[in-house]
Amino acid sequence: MSDSNDNDVYKYTPSIAGAALTAAVFGILTLLHGYQVFRTRTWYFLAFWAGGIFDTVGYALRAISASQKPDYQEGIYAISQVGILVAPSLLAASMYMELGRIIRLTDGQCYAIMRVTWLTKVFVLGDVMAFLVQVMGAGMLSSNSSSSSKTGKTVIIIGLIVQVVFFALFVVTATLFHFRISHNPTEKVQKHALPWQKHLINIYACSVLVLIRCVFRLIEYSLGEDGYLMTTEWVIYVFDALLMLLVMVAFAVVHPSEVKALLNGTGLAMKRVVLTKETSLRMPMEESGHGYHLV
Repeated sequence: MSDSNDNDVYKYTPSIAGAALTAAVFGILTLLHGYQVFRTRTWYFLAFWAGGIFDTVGYALRAISASQKPDYQEGIYAISQVGILVAPSLLAASMYMELGRIIRLTDGQCYAIMRVTWLTKVFVLGDVMAFLVQVMGAGMLSSNSSSSSKTGKTVIIIGLIVQVVFFALFVVTATLFHFRISHNPTEKVQKHALPWQKHLINIYACSVLVLIRCVFRLIEYSLGEDGYLMTTEWVIYVFDALLMLLVMVAFAVVHPSEVKALLNGTGLAMKRVVLTKETSLRMPMEESGHGYHLV
């Protein structure tokens, strides 16, 4: 997998089976997320679903590109690289939006570092900036001009730095909110058994995975085309594909539609989750179901 060849596209012989299998797994998870989004009408999670589409298309085109050895078409290669490179930005955008909804669900606006409406906008704006810069860099990277290609790598590095900075700030913001509300719970958190921590912990776990992936890509492009990371294929599947697959699995299991249902006061989440502490103390002696209350 790591043997080098003389073309300017890959620095190794890419695996057709590896790319095809990865595309298939991403495709299955993307279909599942599409079903969840449209069934629950969790529209703000469309960005996450789009990220799955980008990864699926990216690895599918990578498989096609790998099958073209030794006459690789730069267009197909470039599109596959763009899809794989920018997909995490779309996944991250939905995480930013879910945090804002968790804060509103718990009535914890006073514990956020800024107004919730601004919090979501600031992080999504930073994510969009990182997305566009990386797309621009990837486009320049596919140029036949060596100077444009070199500039493209620099632009991608800048985009990755922007993404890492905003994502790190996002993790700090979520952690600070969690610390404050845990030590001084709001009335709503005290009164109702809301599953806010489950969703926040899921965001933490997935944020770490995305952050590791972004740092990996940053190091990869910083080392250059002759560095170990760009001349070895397995690292792409371990430090990019696998991490993003884990993120998609995690959000399929702990889906944000529950937060949406609780905010709207509708759905099974209201019947299953919102139970007052007073009722909890009376259980299991009183299991008639009359202890359930709406938020």
